[in-house]
Amino acid sequence: MRPSIAIALVLVAVAHYAHLTGAAGPKVIIVGAGMAGISAGKRLSDAGITDFVILEATDRIGGRIHKTKFAGLNVEMGANWVEGVGGEQMNPIWTMANKTLQLRTFFSDFDGLSKNTYKEDGGLHPEDFVKKRIERADEVEESGSKLAGTLHASGRDDMSVMAMQRLNDHLPSGPSTPVDMVIDYYKYDYEFAEPPRVTSLQNTQPLSTFKNFGDDVHFVADQRGYESVVYYVAGQYLKTDKSGAIVDPRLKLNQVVKEITYFPSGVMVKTEDNKVYRADYVMVSVSLGVLQTDLIRFRPQLPNWKIVSIYQFDMALYTKIFLKFPKKFWPEGPGTEFFLYASGRRGYYPVWQQFEKQYPGSNVLLVTVTDDESRRIEQQSDNQTKAEAVEVLRKMFPGKDVPDATDILVPRWWSNRFFKGTFSNWPIGVNRYEYDLLRAPVGRVYFTGEHTSEHYNGYVHGAYLAGIDSAHILINCAKKNMCKYHVQGKYD
Repeated sequence: MRPSIAIALVLVAVAHYAHLTGAAGPKVIIVGAGMAGISAGKRLSDAGITDFVILEATDRIGGRIHKTKFAGLNVEMGANWVEGVGGEQMNPIWTMANKTLQLRTFFSDFDGLSKNTYKEDGGLHPEDFVKKRIERADEVEESGSKLAGTLHASGRDDMSVMAMQRLNDHLPSGPSTPVDMVIDYYKYDYEFAEPPRVTSLQNTQPLSTFKNFGDDVHFVADQRGYESVVYYVAGQYLKTDKSGAIVDPRLKLNQVVKEITYFPSGVMVKTEDNKVYRADYVMVSVSLGVLQTDLIRFRPQLPNWKIVSIYQFDMALYTKIFLKFPKKFWPEGPGTEFFLYASGRRGYYPVWQQFEKQYPGSNVLLVTVTDDESRRIEQQSDNQTKAEAVEVLRKMFPGKDVPDATDILVPRWWSNRFFKGTFSNWPIGVNRYEYDLLRAPVGRVYFTGEHTSEHYNGYVHGAYLAGIDSAHILINCAKKNMCKYHVQGKYD
């Protein structure tokens, strides 16, 4: 390249940079209006940083907390439970849901599973037999918690949950019977959306959510939706009308961010409709799944350490399938809310829930699948899924007149380019060091989301607390000039 051309290009770059840094615009751009992004906005606002915009790709706030109409009800496509209630510490989400908003919630009692585990070809497995298998699995889990407490904090000695089971001589050849498979699935996949062979022992045993906040979980069945918690947080700093709808011009919906350019003294964000937003900082609150795609291009490319940290974590998939029937054919009464299908195919329509209390008279069932089954189901028609689920129910209840389902709701979080999954799962060997790298800012680009919550990833309260934590890091830089983010060595 000739020197004159090189100088000209430098002058163009300098002119563009001067235009960027001198442009009027919000001090902060928040990308994403899920719980973490909305929580971060409130923390910034509380600190006096109110000059910001929130760019949300969809036509609503809430992210993976999303109610939708189904069979005359509002049901939750994503997050449905407040998990971690009844302990010494108060879960902040439970405070808002239960005390402030007084949402209609129901305690979820799983103690009746031993008498509600169905055979693959119909009828119930003997209660005593199932109870003994569950008790054995509980013993092994408790032993795993004790073992996890002895491992080095760096994660260098971490192992899979499955490896821990083998060390305890539990299912030494793997869960080979249908009953052992469905119990194993209920204990691990149903919570983490991935199987024990890929789930970290150290990061899940014991689980901080239940250790700190309590063992109880409460199902949100309020027709206002679980997302009303997000709207409550947003309403504390975003302008609303008399109906409670957000009318604040700083919230911009249907703005799909495609590019984030960052400079030493500012950032520039471009959207798919060719709008350009400029600011001093940007807070990226999109899901881990989105970060692992090319939906958003970073310019310059994120440093290697950041890219590696993003791909060291898993974006799991948890699918709640709702089915509407013209009549009931399943047991009702105390201890029958949850029931299991012990199939010879692990994870095949395994965990069921009826809504006698939550949605009385609705004739609606919920079945949960995860991981590979979720991906398989997302790629087939709803009619195919409906036929499979009804076939399973007819096998479970051979003496009953099981009608065809009249309606079905199949969320497709994995196929949705704005989410690419439901929540993060920390794999084997990942610990505080990798978490610090995942959360760490890159220049003026900050990161938040449930995946950046060191102790509560995958949970609504994790997203809420992560938004506060990441905003605090930005505030320290913007207001106190404390911009260096220290990552302690992995083995320090």
